[in-house]
Amino acid sequence: MPTLSSLVRRLGVLDPADEEWLHLLVGDWQMLSDLSFADLLLWVPVREGGFVVVAHCRPSTGVTVHDEDVVGTHIAPGQREQVDRAYAEARICRDHDPEWLDGSPVREETVPVVRQGRVIAVMSRDTSLSVPRAPSRLERNYLQCADALARMVSEGTFPHQGAPTGARRGAPRVGDGLVRLDVEGVVVYASPNARSDYRRLGFTGDLVGRSLAEVTASCLDSAHQVDETLPLVVTGRAPWRCDVESRQAALSLRAVPLVEEGVRNGALVLCRDVTELHRREQELLTKDATIREIHHRVKNNLQTVSALLRLQTRRIGSEEGRAALEEAMRRVSTIALVHETLSAGFEEVVEFDDVMDRGLRLIASLAASSGAASAKRIGTFGQVGAEDATALALVLTELVTNAVEHGLRGGDGRVEVRAERDGTSLTATVADDGRGLPDDFSPNTGGLGSQIVQALVQGELRGSIEWRDRPGGGAEAVVRAQLREPRGDRSSSS
Repeated sequence: MPTLSSLVRRLGVLDPADEEWLHLLVGDWQMLSDLSFADLLLWVPVREGGFVVVAHCRPSTGVTVHDEDVVGTHIAPGQREQVDRAYAEARICRDHDPEWLDGSPVREETVPVVRQGRVIAVMSRDTSLSVPRAPSRLERNYLQCADALARMVSEGTFPHQGAPTGARRGAPRVGDGLVRLDVEGVVVYASPNARSDYRRLGFTGDLVGRSLAEVTASCLDSAHQVDETLPLVVTGRAPWRCDVESRQAALSLRAVPLVEEGVRNGALVLCRDVTELHRREQELLTKDATIREIHHRVKNNLQTVSALLRLQTRRIGSEEGRAALEEAMRRVSTIALVHETLSAGFEEVVEFDDVMDRGLRLIASLAASSGAASAKRIGTFGQVGAEDATALALVLTELVTNAVEHGLRGGDGRVEVRAERDGTSLTATVADDGRGLPDDFSPNTGGLGSQIVQALVQGELRGSIEWRDRPGGGAEAVVRAQLREPRGDRSSSS
């Protein structure tokens, strides 16, 4: 399906700043569609003449006119006179006689989309007249607000740059609650849902004729912190959004100043009850804090185990026994490093480059006592899920340690860890410039470290491992793993 960007760039008649203005309009025009009870079509001119529809919005408050997708529709010059007139004359054009579309009457109004005094596109409001009825007070106010916004589009004062637009988490919509203010911030009209929202905050009187700022202030309590942008929102002086919490209830408020000929003459305030949304977010934060605390305690316990192993090492006279305990200490420290990283973040993902770099510094410091071996990471591992991070860290630590102790024989040399990531597929190569693999090398007859590596790669990481001689000298181990998809930021999908 063609997108606004692809269509506009293919037409080639608008510069990037004009295109961005259309993106801002489309990001916020669901509000205008709902207030108008009308389909909105965005027409962009074609060099050869005529217009093309680059975006379409259907109302959630009324009957849609265009059941089928009309994005990409092209009209020749003169085919829709209203669109031509609005573009040429830079004014709103209303059709007094309805048109008939698929057997249903449709009223069309075209609005020039103006940016910096230039008409760059045309927005049409197509309203279905198939259900005749006397408009209610709510509908009359909705239409008055829609007319005010349409006039701002034609004057180039809407959309507001930098305003919180689009379907953001908890964003209030027209149907959630609408309050209209005059230039002094006094309520001219409040929809039934808006009145119900303020009752949940504790206000039981009539909103009409009252200052919304004073009403909101009377509902606040000292138990909740007040957003510093609240005065700008409840007076309608700035196109912004904030949350209000009081008496275990929460409202999301969004202000849309109304401007005519450059002078502010009132505002719309959309409101939505987000009490349940805030409660669920608080539950998630509590769970995140609990999980991080668990990781922190596991890390502390593992460090205690490592310390006990260190004490035990000093009491063992056998060189082989001390080496075995030191290997165990290193493995425990690697697992503790992963849990330390998980305890510092809100998500169950690990920035594995940081874990790998810290692990390499630890191994290099241990190897420094017997030689001048160095270890370096090349490439990026990216984010790795908690389910795979421990296994991957143990595998790479074992391979690097093995390269230092056996490939370099504890002497001078260099170890490289190369990472190649393609989505969930990871190829990690641990290479050294040492003496290469022994003639009788076999991974199946290796020590405990080799057995651990193979078991983790084939089981936990769902992959394979290959040991081979390195061109130019040395050896390398290539690990191919299929990682699980990291869990993203939960709040972004709410």
